[in-house]
Amino acid sequence: MSGYSLRGLNWFNALSAGAKNIGGLPPSLKVADGELGRFIAVVADPDSRFPRARNGEVGLLEGWGLAKAVDDAISADRDKAQKRPIIAIVDVPSQAYGRREEALGIHQALAGAADSYARARLAGHPVIALLVGKAMSGAFLAHGYQANRLIALRDPGVMVHAMGKASAARVTLRSVEELEALAASVPPMAYDIDSYASLGLLWETLSVQQIEQPTVEDLARVNECLKQAISDISSTDLSNRLGAKNRAASSKVRELLRAQW
Repeated sequence: MSGYSLRGLNWFNALSAGAKNIGGLPPSLKVADGELGRFIAVVADPDSRFPRARNGEVGLLEGWGLAKAVDDAISADRDKAQKRPIIAIVDVPSQAYGRREEALGIHQALAGAADSYARARLAGHPVIALLVGKAMSGAFLAHGYQANRLIALRDPGVMVHAMGKASAARVTLRSVEELEALAASVPPMAYDIDSYASLGLLWETLSVQQIEQPTVEDLARVNECLKQAISDISSTDLSNRLGAKNRAASSKVRELLRAQW
């Protein structure tokens, strides 16, 4: 039994079956061009020379690798009327926390990845993020959060947050139990997908039979949802995420800032 998640790898392999694999990238990055678009996943690399990035974390190599994978698609499609969709398969436990990462500028590597995804979206590439596992901290910001549409599979192992429960409990000077009690009444503090969906950030949630290793039926359902999401995109901005009831306060702040500026 491995100590890291295989969800991202398994879903990448299933969705990209028969697709053309793209080389020249770190072993922790899986990229393939299929009929639906370019699939991208960050996976575990137990042999990584960066110890803090061996379990699927997004580190220096992953950040710059993601930027390259997306930039290459932008460049290849620059003069095409129809831009290929980019599907980010998200199963990332964290950004890589380490002295080497900080010294060598992980903030720039992650920013480079986020910037590439944003530029792809603004250039007209339909960008979809499929959450099949954890979507945590700077890892999610670098890989998936800039998508036009976010789709999450319904499972307790699919969660979105700035940090893990134990870390969040330490930072807020609470026990994990106290943190969970707080999260029950404050959706942005919660880890479950329903709370995240209540913020208006998810386009769709899907139930599947086997999230660890998708069945034929699971694959068909997710593929159909991806196609619908791509067809649904009509603009290059993220305005579809605004307006949820649980984001009323942030909408008001945005309105006041706009008036002052």
